[in-house]
Amino acid sequence: MAKLSQYCTSSLKPKYAEMKSYRELIEQTFEFPQKEFKVRDHELLFNDVPLMDIIKQYGTPLKITYLPRISENIRFAQATFNNAIERFKYNGKYTYCYCTKSSHYDFVLEEALNNDVHIETSSAFDIPIVRTMYERNKITKDTFILCNGFKMPKYKEYITDLLNDGFNCIPILDNLSEIDTYEKNVNKPYQVGIRVAADEEPKFEFYTSRLGIRYSDIVPLFKEKIQPSGKASLKMLHFFINTGIKDTAYYWSELSRFIFKYCEMKKICDTLDSIDIGGGFPIKTSLTFQFDYKYMIEQIVENIKWICEKNNVPVPNIFTEFGSFTVGESGAVLYSMVDQKLQNDKELWYMIDGSFITHLPDVWGLNQKYILLSVNKWDDPYHKVNIGGLTCDSHDYYNSEAHTGEVFLPMITDEEPLYIGFFHTGAYQESLGGYGGIQHCLIPAPKHVLISRNEDGEITTELFAKEQTSESMMKLLGYQSEGQPLNP
Repeated sequence: MAKLSQYCTSSLKPKYAEMKSYRELIEQTFEFPQKEFKVRDHELLFNDVPLMDIIKQYGTPLKITYLPRISENIRFAQATFNNAIERFKYNGKYTYCYCTKSSHYDFVLEEALNNDVHIETSSAFDIPIVRTMYERNKITKDTFILCNGFKMPKYKEYITDLLNDGFNCIPILDNLSEIDTYEKNVNKPYQVGIRVAADEEPKFEFYTSRLGIRYSDIVPLFKEKIQPSGKASLKMLHFFINTGIKDTAYYWSELSRFIFKYCEMKKICDTLDSIDIGGGFPIKTSLTFQFDYKYMIEQIVENIKWICEKNNVPVPNIFTEFGSFTVGESGAVLYSMVDQKLQNDKELWYMIDGSFITHLPDVWGLNQKYILLSVNKWDDPYHKVNIGGLTCDSHDYYNSEAHTGEVFLPMITDEEPLYIGFFHTGAYQESLGGYGGIQHCLIPAPKHVLISRNEDGEITTELFAKEQTSESMMKLLGYQSEGQPLNP
């Protein structure tokens, strides 16, 4: 690897010599160390896992999932909601559902379901996952299966099968005609929910969400299709806004509007006893992140109770369907710096052994910022850099943090390679970027390692997936070796 000294003019060298260490930069800029980030012997620990040991064993590029963090976040939310319910003498129950679309991986579902959680689905092929978890005795027929989303025929068929097989499945109606399928094909009593179409933030390009049923249609839907049914009963109302759960006038206004609608519906529908306030808890994507989960949960519980008491109706049971909050903070992606390139007088590029477009598509598609930290060389001097991926796409780069407009990393001045990590990347990235398929410039999917702890607290690792091979890509693309059939 080329050393930085090759690129430095004599006028720049004294400035670099005066720089403090990368460790001092981080410690003076942030409250550091933090719960999941510590430094020992110049190297980074992630949830007390020594990352250099993982890199030495498995190499880079490397995706890791620290499974215990999934359970930690679930238990925290469950305890905080239940404490708020107890504090405000709220006469309803709390149910935690995992939103599968955040990460469909088997090991994520297995870990989440160890914590008395239920499931929220988004599309037809979620249902075979539900069936598999049932076959493994990870769920029972009493587990809530909340089926969200606009439902194509196959999705409705699978939901119908669950209902006929006695699963505690609740299709959340997304349009006025959806219930017609269940009325025609379900052969026993079943429950439904209604998704309410919330108004979006004023800065959105449209005013009302395309998802759900508008407020003015909810009562007619109930009176014309649900109430006359001999099989269907209304169990819950569902609410979600794209910007998530935030302490803003917009969020509280929309939540209050939703609870008032619940109160209106409760007065004409005895079977309605629950609300689903969706997901939307933010996760930590910067070392400056601050969010008072306890305050927000208490305010939600207190506001629901106050509005219900004002309207003289019983409070509803509260469901949430956290996805990113469940799995996001368990993930990280580790890279090696394979080269450095000074492209003009001041723009220095560090080249990673992977691609942002394929490995972390939110960086490219949404300009998402993640926690970026060096894994080693913490006592070396630092400087400003841009980080480039391996594809030939001009957008395959990362050059700013959520807390600042610049990225600083240790200088590469000796033979020791530099390793970096992007942290809390566990939600959506494989779903959006693809896993094991064909991606931009045929950059392979990296290795994926699962990290856990045994009963004695000792770290254990498991290779979930090897780095994608050229042979698997060739097969997908239809290429064949001589004498072999196409797509064997």
